[in-house]
Amino acid sequence: MLWLKRNRRAAAPAQRRERPPTRWARLARRGARWGGIALVAGGVPVALWQTGLGDAARGFAWRQTVAASAGAGLVVREVLAEGRRETSRAALLAALGVKGGQAILDFDPEAARLRIEALPWVRAATVERRLPDVVRVRVLERRALAWWQKDGRLVLIDHSGETIRAAVPSRFQELIVVVGDDAPGYAADLIAMLKREPDLAVRVRAAVRVGQRRWNVKLDGGIDVRLPEENAAAAWAKLGDLERKHSILSRDVEAVDLRLPDRLIVQTKSGRIPIPRPGGRDT
Repeated sequence: MLWLKRNRRAAAPAQRRERPPTRWARLARRGARWGGIALVAGGVPVALWQTGLGDAARGFAWRQTVAASAGAGLVVREVLAEGRRETSRAALLAALGVKGGQAILDFDPEAARLRIEALPWVRAATVERRLPDVVRVRVLERRALAWWQKDGRLVLIDHSGETIRAAVPSRFQELIVVVGDDAPGYAADLIAMLKREPDLAVRVRAAVRVGQRRWNVKLDGGIDVRLPEENAAAAWAKLGDLERKHSILSRDVEAVDLRLPDRLIVQTKSGRIPIPRPGGRDT
């Protein structure tokens, strides 16, 4: 307030000093600029369409609007990404196709989304602009399920049975191998069933689709478990129960046949041993 008093006493009134704008004033001015740009961005195409001007004129007007927005501070300064695990930072930024300092209105979120969803690990993505200066990306990545043996080579598949390109085999050595032309479409249900018996599931190395009807499961030690076409989950649960009670897989077993409804047959190096199931008849 002292400078006001000095100005009153001066013989020749000096030019009045302006008070520095407050933070809220600065925000209000910036908002006004953004609002004006938004009105131009929305109104220019309509006006051009109504006046019948061509694509060249519309393009020129839009470029002018973008340039004005950049001058008002609407430029990309930050990219926020969520959900990325397998997709590399470099690959995501390359597909996004945006540069720091670029006018944010000059960035096309839909085109970027399509490029990102073409990446090997990405199942779905959303891309949006957050004015004034942020681009936000959310990705939903595929989950590796198993290796599919196809034409003599291994291909990584996800829970929907789709292949995942550019996967590094050494990173997924713990996954089982499934074999068969239609194996990818049934692998998720099979693996979910196998996991209901955790002690057996950790021993599974591969599963072979037989006649597009049922599975043969390969355990460590070369043991072949032949599952039935129907009620495979019940048969697998029964094998788990017998293993907990009698450790039948530790007796030089080569194969376990679970296809018969009233018994299972354990094949050892010395011969076949039929084991009746509870409720079945030994005939």
